Amino acid sequence: MSFPSDDAFLEDVERRAFRYFFDTAHPHSGLIPDRAKADGSKPGGMASIAAVGFGLTALAIGAERGWESQAECRACAERVLRTLWRDVEHEHGFFFHFVDMRTGVRAWNCEASSIDTALAVFGALSAGRYFGGAVAELAQAIEARVDWPWLLDEAGRIRHGWTPEKGMMPWSWDQFSEHFGMTWFAVHGATRRVPAATWTAWRREPWVDYAGERFLHHAPLFVHQFPAAWMDWRAFQDEVSGVNFFANACAATRAQKQFCFDLRGQFPGYEENVWGLTSSDGAAGYIDWGGPPVKAGNVDPRIDGTVVPCAVAGSLPFVPQDCLAALREMHARWGERIYGPYGFADAFNPQTGWVGTDVIGIDQGITLLMAENLRSELVWRLMEPWRPV
Repeated sequence: MSFPSDDAFLEDVERRAFRYFFDTAHPHSGLIPDRAKADGSKPGGMASIAAVGFGLTALAIGAERGWESQAECRACAERVLRTLWRDVEHEHGFFFHFVDMRTGVRAWNCEASSIDTALAVFGALSAGRYFGGAVAELAQAIEARVDWPWLLDEAGRIRHGWTPEKGMMPWSWDQFSEHFGMTWFAVHGATRRVPAATWTAWRREPWVDYAGERFLHHAPLFVHQFPAAWMDWRAFQDEVSGVNFFANACAATRAQKQFCFDLRGQFPGYEENVWGLTSSDGAAGYIDWGGPPVKAGNVDPRIDGTVVPCAVAGSLPFVPQDCLAALREMHARWGERIYGPYGFADAFNPQTGWVGTDVIGIDQGITLLMAENLRSELVWRLMEPWRPV
């Protein structure tokens, strides 16, 4: 399959990612599985609350693009929000990371998660803005139930989460990572807000210098992408560090492209338009890899030449030309093996021939939302009331 234009290509990428959320949702609860088979044959049995958030926004995009009717997408959004409000297990409004697709009951002794709840809330609010009515009312009720101050640690930072067995988790969001969108919202946008000091309580580090770029960083690229999926940071400058987080993400993306290219002596599958690493499946299992490293030369030994398409797709608004070229190259060369009913497989290794058998909800989600933001800025516009200023 060939595409005459970049827009036609992105339309197909988005539409297939949308099908993941529409087709794999549980028929009664509306909850979205954490993963599914890349060939479309079987969804998983456990829902990811973060994937549910991406799925709610996906319904708005799908309705806007006409991939399904407005009425059907609105009904699906209301179904999943009623499930979140009524059935999904939570603590002080914080949803558990994984829940049973059918019942909403906590799975795998996982935590009530701050970051995953935030992504679910962002999805709910965006769907509420788009569809209005009962969808908006449910979204607001779910958001207002989240007790952000309850998860603060002694230093005023937001903890990762809580479990019934051990109480508060020992980790807090204390340096640069994917939490900065959540933290900004908890301070400025939430109904039950945390003090303003929570925004300044986390350390603006680590800094990375690579390929002529200097930026705040954590190895997997998703830490830059998830906060920017819903929130438009282009006009925001952090008062603590002076950093513009959108420009910071652009620098991190350019540096990672060069980082992968610099590894081609060891992994010749990496090329000018074949690159991208973020947390994903690999031949050895799920791995939180990325780059470049904080310390020069300290390359993650787990890196094996795997390429993760959503690492590139999730950075489409940051470095559009490079990311589009990479996605089109991957599709042109390996499309028959890595491009299925839900779009790109989660990961593949061009050197060994390994291709992941699954797609993962949050990875299809970041692909869909960031491609749409590049094309129309729809998601950013839906979240305008919560835009960082």
